[in-house]
Amino acid sequence: MKKKIAILGSTGSIGKSTIDLIKRDKHNFQIVILTTHKNIKELSKQTKIFNVKNVIISDFKSYNIFKKKIKNKKIRVFNNYENLNKILKRKLDYTMSSISGLAGLEPTLTMIKYSKKIAIANKESIICGWSLIDKALKKYKTKFIPVDSEHFSVWSLIKKQENISKIYITASGGPFLKWPLKKILNASPKNAIKHPNWSMGKKISIDSATMMNKVFEVIETQRIFNLPKSKIDILIHEKSYVHAIVQLENGLNKILAHDTNMKIPIFNTIYSGDNKKIACKKLNIQSLNNLNFKSIDKKRFPMVKIIDLIPEKNSLFETVLVASNDTLVSLFLKKKILFKDIYLIINKILNLKEFDKFKHIYPKKVSQIIKLNRYVRLKTTALSVKSQFKFL
Repeated sequence: MKKKIAILGSTGSIGKSTIDLIKRDKHNFQIVILTTHKNIKELSKQTKIFNVKNVIISDFKSYNIFKKKIKNKKIRVFNNYENLNKILKRKLDYTMSSISGLAGLEPTLTMIKYSKKIAIANKESIICGWSLIDKALKKYKTKFIPVDSEHFSVWSLIKKQENISKIYITASGGPFLKWPLKKILNASPKNAIKHPNWSMGKKISIDSATMMNKVFEVIETQRIFNLPKSKIDILIHEKSYVHAIVQLENGLNKILAHDTNMKIPIFNTIYSGDNKKIACKKLNIQSLNNLNFKSIDKKRFPMVKIIDLIPEKNSLFETVLVASNDTLVSLFLKKKILFKDIYLIINKILNLKEFDKFKHIYPKKVSQIIKLNRYVRLKTTALSVKSQFKFL
């Protein structure tokens, strides 16, 4: 019997990689739902290849265009997730949640109800809404697998309950690992998006350059595996071959390594428990002989200091962090602020007294997160404008 699946954000990088893996094994899968924000050209191709009967397009203008142009009248087109009960009469076998940004939180929570297993590639959902996700997973008895290479690696290494002494997640150091410090301060967007190992979107490439990506991953590790921050650390590992190290209290150290190819963790979320093979390179002995781990230099990457400001339990303060960072990265890509301003302004935002109270408020509904997200974006933009005048 074919496995029934849904891919949220099917036109993005993770979504397309998932599509590519499914394409090679079409006779074992039936894609029930595909979703996009506005990339209807790519979505149209995907629906034809897999004969998909249900699509969700969140951008209203794109939704109307697609609905008018679609020739296959058997395809049902929706603008939101409110009618899933009409589409799904029983749980799907697998859902890939890869919508980018906080826009992915509500769809992820909705799909948990309709999925036996959900793979989540959306950092913001886990960081800002983990308490909501965890509650839904338990309520609907849905299996969860993280997709990020670091968290998938940790998940793979500790499938049974073990006493963890430390978890190390690795960072390549991004494009500025060996740049002179003074030169980094005024780096251009063009410089910052040139990741040495991974092919990624602009936003996540900037996060990698500032090291915010690792700040996010520490928070994700803490939430997913229910550990104190003191048990999580970051190691610089230029080759990006080892993705996580788990040190156990019994003296054992577990290491997971694979090539810089996101299809590997995605493949294993789809086929977890199945005896399937993926085409990949042979073991890279040279990389193993030159692992070269280093502690992180906080002068070079001051963003990692922000980890100390984050509460131990999921709170609304994480929304302040995510919203402010998203806004600043967008402003930097538009060349409205300097590279150094990303850390300076986000640090200022996080230390404002008005946001301190959110460290003690735990999210109970998505609307709290959405409302705070909007306000923080406005506040960050306003503070950035003031900074621009200051630098003139």
